[in-house]
Amino acid sequence: MTLRRRALLLLGLLALAAGRAGAQAALPDSQELYREALQSITEGRRGDASDTLRRVIEQEPLHAGAWLDLALIQCSLGHKDEAERLSDAIEQRFQPPPEIEKLIANARAQGCAGWEAHNQYSITLARGIDQNVNQGATSAVYQPAGNASQLVLLSDFLPKHDQYALASFDYLRDLTPNGTAGFVQFQEHRNDHLHQYDTSALTTGVDTPWRYGDWTLRGTGSVGLTWLGGQLYQRQAQVTAQLAPPVPLPDGVQLTLNTGLTHVSYQTLSNFDGNTGELRAQLTYRGGDDYLSASLAALDDRASDDRPGGNRHGSTAMLQWRRPLAARLNGELGYLRQNWHSQSAYSPGLIDEVRDQSTRSWHATLTYALGKNQNVLLDLRQVRNQENISIFQYNDRQLQLSWQWLGL
Repeated sequence: MTLRRRALLLLGLLALAAGRAGAQAALPDSQELYREALQSITEGRRGDASDTLRRVIEQEPLHAGAWLDLALIQCSLGHKDEAERLSDAIEQRFQPPPEIEKLIANARAQGCAGWEAHNQYSITLARGIDQNVNQGATSAVYQPAGNASQLVLLSDFLPKHDQYALASFDYLRDLTPNGTAGFVQFQEHRNDHLHQYDTSALTTGVDTPWRYGDWTLRGTGSVGLTWLGGQLYQRQAQVTAQLAPPVPLPDGVQLTLNTGLTHVSYQTLSNFDGNTGELRAQLTYRGGDDYLSASLAALDDRASDDRPGGNRHGSTAMLQWRRPLAARLNGELGYLRQNWHSQSAYSPGLIDEVRDQSTRSWHATLTYALGKNQNVLLDLRQVRNQENISIFQYNDRQLQLSWQWLGL
């Protein structure tokens, strides 16, 4: 990590020190603007942060923290003359303490080479056990509605157990100085024996933040491919937006509103393509050692063609709790419930029932930090898919042990 990056991470503490050295407390309006600027820095929006810091200085000329932050940002953007002018003003007006003097001297010695794209990546290797690789039905017998005769399922439609190996790679790179980033994700899942259920997935996209006054918005666009058994199975395109309204909430609590549209096309199946819209509200809490998240979403899935069951609507509810358990050991618990209600009979003449699906899943994860960049994870997952059509009901349990490398 470069000196400029370390400096940006320390801005909050350094700004407080400089502020005490040369200025009275900032006025409420300028202080709110300053918090907005620090949030922009945290989100990587350096251009937005620069504009906001200039507004802070206009309102409060003796806000030493804003002067220092602006000087460091201008240097990181390669604006050497502007950074030098701001640094000279800080030394002349505020008589900064030795720590700030040293920071400015180091920045001068290193020079303002300009903006550098930041990269980060992660590599995960895992082994696991899956009790129902193919999502086989819980019952071997199907009783059609209004028909006395029962149908016995073939063994291919019953649960199959196997072990697997998994490898994944995630890569993120800054594209602009104002927080826009591109990402690539790849995952390979190989079963020991049931290779017809092997999967591969590749996703790439762009993520960018915006801010308008007190409102923050993050938009994401992505495209993806999924292979099943070595054949291209699914194409996917998605756009999402996350909005954080300026709602007064207790300390540590944040509300975000999320909306998205996903188009899915199947390459080996006919009449299964669809477009799904989502509207989600999410509350998060960060306090002490705890992180809590709860969300509720409404879903609407429109069939592109004559899909079995037609259009459908649904909902999801999700809970997550994460906290440290001991030295280097973190724990996480999660719960997800998803409901789908179809519009019409699944397959008139064969399956005359209207599909009503309720899926519940739980997971528990233990993460142990081997070092600064390495983790070992133990993950247990359980899924219960309950439906009114018995051939679609299934249960599954997975146990996975992973090694993770984080590259920053």
